Amino acid sequence: MEKTKIYIPLTVPKNKIGEYLRNYYIGTKGTGRLYMFACDQKVEHLNDDFVVKGVTAETADPEHFFKIASQSHVGALATQLGLIAQYARDYRNVPYIIKLNSKTNILTTHEKDPYANLWHSMDEVMDFKRSSGLNIIGVGYTIYIGSWYESDMFRQAAHIVYRAHKEGLITVLWMYPRGHAVKNEKDPHVIAGGAGIACTLGADFVKLNYPKLDGKKSSELLKESVRAAGRTGVVCVGGSKKPPREFLQDVYDQIHISGSRGAAIGRNIFQRPLEEAIRMSSAVSAVIYHDVPVQRAYKIFISGD
Repeated sequence: MEKTKIYIPLTVPKNKIGEYLRNYYIGTKGTGRLYMFACDQKVEHLNDDFVVKGVTAETADPEHFFKIASQSHVGALATQLGLIAQYARDYRNVPYIIKLNSKTNILTTHEKDPYANLWHSMDEVMDFKRSSGLNIIGVGYTIYIGSWYESDMFRQAAHIVYRAHKEGLITVLWMYPRGHAVKNEKDPHVIAGGAGIACTLGADFVKLNYPKLDGKKSSELLKESVRAAGRTGVVCVGGSKKPPREFLQDVYDQIHISGSRGAAIGRNIFQRPLEEAIRMSSAVSAVIYHDVPVQRAYKIFISGD
């Protein structure tokens, strides 16, 4: 596959360019595409994703995330600092992205516009990185565009991206239209607007919901977001668990039709028993990092080879 050119932001100082490129190459395995194993749902979805019909009991154990990541080819496991602190001593081979803000799903948009405040400062992140010796390659932050509180989140995100780049870390912004003023959270035009904001904030990658038009999604719709994001790489959420072949086709189309630069996947991986989750993760990695066609990726899922 043709490698994506890496544009080093001017916010990365000269003495940190090597560190930034190292972290970028780890997350993208030198391809410019990011496979982010998104594991922030213990907060975002409470226990909804872990005690549900068709999902085995082992999924409820937070260590399930780390077991999967340590035995498959993810670019990085993204979750909160506290969860990393609890388990990563035993999983030092995993690259990590620290999610810096999160909120639960108890308070709905109908009741109040969403706001996810910062949990940790970048000083704390860097102190943890140094003291733990972990392979922390980046940080992530969620913004709800259209929320009454969007300007506060913009300000926090801007400071995070600036400081992270000064330390040679990569940055990912979760960018979701949400709030009383948002008529349709899956509107392709609004989602593309969020992609443009992520670029304006200087993020390396932006995590987006898949756009829909008239209730239907299409790989063509995502192209608007990819164009709007400019040099910021678009990665789509994996969403609810799907049949394996259908999901692998979605990931393939997002990259090869829409032009996205990877995927951020959670439930389609961790809502499976460990051995099956590892096979699915390996299949996803083959699609993202090696341009493996869907038929071959599905065989990897079935056999593990």
